[in-house]
Amino acid sequence: MDIKYLLFLQGLRLASGGIFDEVFNGISKVAVDIMPFLPMFVFWCVSRKWGYRFLTTHGVGELVNGIIKLTVCAYRPWIRSDLIEPAGDSKVAATGYSFPSGHTMSGTTTYGTTFVWQKDKRKWLAVICAVMIALTGFSRNFLGVHTPQDVIVGFSEAAIIIVLVGIVQKKINGDDKKLDILSIVGVIVVIATIIYIKTKPYPMDYVDGVLLVDPNKMMNDTFKGCGEVLGIIIGSYFERHYIHYEIPTGAKNLPILGFAGFVIAFSWKEYFGPATFGLALGGHWGNLISRSILYLFVVAIWPMFIKKWAE
Repeated sequence: MDIKYLLFLQGLRLASGGIFDEVFNGISKVAVDIMPFLPMFVFWCVSRKWGYRFLTTHGVGELVNGIIKLTVCAYRPWIRSDLIEPAGDSKVAATGYSFPSGHTMSGTTTYGTTFVWQKDKRKWLAVICAVMIALTGFSRNFLGVHTPQDVIVGFSEAAIIIVLVGIVQKKINGDDKKLDILSIVGVIVVIATIIYIKTKPYPMDYVDGVLLVDPNKMMNDTFKGCGEVLGIIIGSYFERHYIHYEIPTGAKNLPILGFAGFVIAFSWKEYFGPATFGLALGGHWGNLISRSILYLFVVAIWPMFIKKWAE
């Protein structure tokens, strides 16, 4: 049934001459290439509390999604059926196993957290976020890279994480001792995750002597998630104990500093991280270290510079 649904959408895509392909491809890319930077700007310039909530939700989402993907090891739709032909470069751009959808999860953590944050203040913004969640999930089906169940579970896991992170943040209420204990637990979870994904068995199916899916490549995104969580944990420890960042509300150059931080973070994520640690250490440890550095920069290093330079 899921393949039939994707074939139906594929038929619509072909009948329309592909005029909507780039629209939905753009929606997908915004969810994973642009929206993850929103938590950074919120943390630096708008609300430290909500910034931490955004960052934690997204980081935990990436980690949990990776664990589920590498546990289930579901093949992509075009591997399951030769009739499926994804749109454009979707087959190349899609990384990791199929279940659950990482794009849907990532988009839901950021759009969903914004929805929770703004639903009573700016209902119009909350409505836009809800629409974007739906469009992001649908785009993964329309492009032929995910089944409906991939999208549903990707959304569900993100929604659960949003709620749980909110509950935990409320119970801890800024207690540094509790946060330190939680940080230790987080480091243990990251280590356990790495051991698990590196030692568990994976399907090794061959067609004409060629491995269908290389599990080593499928681990890359999970190592990124581990690095993201580790960077947030380490950065949070230094920020809470030594930097004590408070948003310099009213500083005229705060938007400029926020934008400069975004440029540095984006450049590191897209270019310098992969070109340095990624190239030297490979897709596993290179991704973990480069993502750790990125989020250490976000939570501890750049706030330190903002405190110094804000006017």
